[in-house]
Formats: sequence, C-alpha cells, structure tokens
Amino acid sequence: MSRFWSPVVGTLSPYVPGEQPKLQNLVKLNTNEHPYGPSPKVLDAIRAACDDTLKLYPDPSSDRLREAIATAVGAQPQQVFVGNGSDEVLAHAFLALLKHDRPLRFPDITYSFYPVYCGLYGIEFELMPLTADFRIDVEDYLPARHGQAGAIIFPNPNAPTGRALSAAEVERIVAGNPDTVVVVDEAYVDFGAESVIPLVSRYDNLLVVQTLSKSRSLAGLRVGFAVGSAALIDGLERVKNSFNSYPIDRLASAGAVAALEDTEYFEQTRNAVIETRSRMTAGLESLGFEVLPSAANFVFARHPEKDAATLAAALRERSIIVRHFRHARIDQFLRITVGTEGQCDMLLQALDKILQA
Repeated sequence: MSRFWSPVVGTLSPYVPGEQPKLQNLVKLNTNEHPYGPSPKVLDAIRAACDDTLKLYPDPSSDRLREAIATAVGAQPQQVFVGNGSDEVLAHAFLALLKHDRPLRFPDITYSFYPVYCGLYGIEFELMPLTADFRIDVEDYLPARHGQAGAIIFPNPNAPTGRALSAAEVERIVAGNPDTVVVVDEAYVDFGAESVIPLVSRYDNLLVVQTLSKSRSLAGLRVGFAVGSAALIDGLERVKNSFNSYPIDRLASAGAVAALEDTEYFEQTRNAVIETRSRMTAGLESLGFEVLPSAANFVFARHPEKDAATLAAALRERSIIVRHFRHARIDQFLRITVGTEGQCDMLLQALDKILQA
C-alpha cells in the first residue's frame, strides 16, 4: 500500500478481467469475444477516418453515432447515451442513478464488476440469491418480498450463467418498482434474449445498457451505450461531462456506425454463434456435462465427476483457455466462450481425452 494513495484506494477490490495470454496456437474461449472479426465495412470506415481531422477533438455529443444507435434499436437519439464500452456507461450509471439511501439490489451470482463499482462509489448493496437452477427470481426484485430497493441492476442474459428472463418478466420488475431505477445490462442480448429497449418509452425508470463488444465484434474498439428516458440520460450526461467530455474518439465512432449499419453481416455472424452454441452444448452433454440453458455467446457447464479447476488446467495444457471462477456455488462450473466450429471441435476432442485419462 502506498503512503500517497487516497484513503479509498486501499479499500478497493478491483475487477479482474479475463486473462489475455500471449501463447502460440491458442484456442481462446475465456473472455466472450466474438469468434469472427468485425464487418469489413468497419475496417473501411476506420481507414477512411484516418485523415487530417484526427488533429481535432471528436464531437462531444457523438451525434452521428447516437443517431445510428437510435435507428438500430428503434429509439430516439435523445434517448441514447454513449461511452467507452458498456463498462464506462455502467460506471456512470452507478454514480448518477444507483447511489441512494436504500441499498442497490442485484443477483449474488452476476457480473463481478457490480460490487467493484459499489466499492468505488461507496454504494451499499444487497444480493439476491439465484434459484437452485441459477435463475433470477423476479419476486426478489418486487417490494412485496424484500421491501423497496434503492435501485436495481441485473444482466439479461445473466453472466456468467447465460440464463435469461423474458421481456415480460423484466417488465414485471420495472412496473413493480415505479419509483426505483432499474438498469438492465443487455451485453449479450443479441445471442438469444429479448431486448427491453421497446419498454423505455413506457417506463421512465428503465435504463437499458448494451455494447458493441460482443455481437458486433468490436471488443477492441470500446463502444457502449444506454437507452432511457430524457431524465435518466441527462443524469448520465452530467456525470460524463464532469469526467470526460469527449468519450468516443473519431475512429471508434466511424467504426461503430459502420457496424450498426451492416445488419446483414451482424445477422450472419450472430446466427453462426448461436448455431455453434447448440453444437457445443450437445457435445458437452454427450460427454456428461450439465449445461445451463444459455442465451449468450458462452455456456456455463459442470461435470458431475470432474473438478472444474482440474479440467481448466488440463485444457490449458492443451492451449485451450476457458474461464473458471473460484466463487461459492459456481466453483465447479466452467464458462466457455462459443468460438468457431473448429475451436468447438478442438474443445470437445480435448475434453473427451481428458475425461478418458
């Protein structure tokens, strides 16, 4: 601990991102990156933006990008907020919208950045346990069971489980908490869940957060966004403009717009991931794994007879990296990103040999 730190720094437990190993011939299935590259139109747009205008600051309002997002999701530009990846959007939301006198409520097994933000911003929180089969229990988020929350946040589909609520179930939570902000983190929604962005026009307490990192293959570009009522967006803008007035650079904006406009490539590659997820799930089940129903670009699986950490280590020896969480209730699960068909085959072949050893 440095004697020069501010007092809060020593109290923080930072988020630990998925490993980015520098190994040759690696099958990387640990960080939920898209297995296919971005649209060729994205690369063309970025190249075209590499000109003399880079000497100028980007548009602080990112108007062109907000318009492209609004068109893509069926919203109005004034309902859209953008940031450097959905993590930055979430960070602003925690400070602007989720810090209240009553605790913030979210699942006990979920995106592990949530408690990190709470520690950073001094937000009290309470955890709602997932059910025995790792589903979010809607009743836990209604005031009748646990009282009114200060605010609510959850991913849909949830991470790392991959399980999703229906839009009707999400609406029950939003409608049941009219005086409470509800943030729905839809990082993985394009792989099989229902987006609740259409509900934004009916509920002024709903904020929906998405990212271009997953289904648009732009994890390296860092563009995320939120859709919500004018009041919620204004709160986010006030925090953003007190932190960084120019969050989206010119190249990121150009690439993001191109990705949003190339719907044909988006549908083609998204459907490829969904099809491979089905193959991977069937293959894992044939090897004796229990695989939770997934609406994301990953699966969450455990073997009844093999320790998850041991399996992860054995896969690593074969240059296949998956994610293992040493947390209560899920320490026997592996989170496995859906890769290409070839990567899926390599994973299943390796697991077959490991299980027979």
